Amino acid sequence: MDKTASGGGPPERARRVPWADAVFSFAAHSAAWLTLALLAGIIISLTISAWPAISTYGLSFFVNAEWDPVEEKFGGLVMIYGTLATSFIALLIAVPVSFGIALFLTELSPNWLRRPLGTAIELLAAVPSIVYGMWGLLVFGPLLAKYVQAPAQYLLSDVPVLGALVSGAPVGIGILSAGIILAIMVIPFIASVMRDVFETTPGMLKESSYALGATTWEVVSQVVLPYTKSGVIGAIMLGLGRALGETMAVTFVIGNFNQLDNLSLFAAANSITSAIANEFAEAAPGLHQASLMYLGLILFLITFCVLGLSKILLNQLQRGEGSRT
Repeated sequence: MDKTASGGGPPERARRVPWADAVFSFAAHSAAWLTLALLAGIIISLTISAWPAISTYGLSFFVNAEWDPVEEKFGGLVMIYGTLATSFIALLIAVPVSFGIALFLTELSPNWLRRPLGTAIELLAAVPSIVYGMWGLLVFGPLLAKYVQAPAQYLLSDVPVLGALVSGAPVGIGILSAGIILAIMVIPFIASVMRDVFETTPGMLKESSYALGATTWEVVSQVVLPYTKSGVIGAIMLGLGRALGETMAVTFVIGNFNQLDNLSLFAAANSITSAIANEFAEAAPGLHQASLMYLGLILFLITFCVLGLSKILLNQLQRGEGSRT
């Protein structure tokens, strides 16, 4: 009997392709589990390859600055310090510059300039890293030595703490040079993401603040940043990950020196990525090759810790907002 004729509701429409949902669900779950499997595979393979060095040096590898392939004595302190120092310098320069670029493009730039300037900044991200390295070695390094390092040594050489930071031969390569090159490389990434997240702020919120008499900085600090803090921190973490993992540009300008004589910003040093790139092809099987893999595992752990700290920071910020409301 027809349900419609007897006063019942219309018959339910049968799902035409019930297998499509099953296929989509399987594909989505497979992609997620594949990502986790690849991550676990990378960790396991790095650990197995680095196990001879791990079992020989243990945690002392982190604090040992000696790196002598001939005597088979290896320590990763120089590379770890070089990686962290150059990345810190890069963020110290890139974050405020990127914030200023994003703020100008979203709040202050005229409409005719906004798109060309944004496109030009994004094009910097497409420049190969080896080009940055060659430019840093041949052009930027001599300029840095002549106009920054030499005057800084002349002015600060007698100052107790600052004098040690600027000691060494002003040759234009070293930790400071590598940090500045990294800052130039990560600025397009951070600025582009910051600009995009700033543009997600509802226009009504900003217009209401301006209508109440707020200045541009007050709108940015009290409205835009609280609304987009997750995206801003994500942009900074993206730039930090790019700085930690950069290889060729750092290899050209850091000096590739495996000794830590002083903590001068002008001193030549080494990083994890440049050490692996320079030595892995000639590394003999055994402790040398295992130590390089140990460095790769340490870089992986550093990146993982950075991401974990960013998540903790975001949770603390959200919890602080909840307590204020």
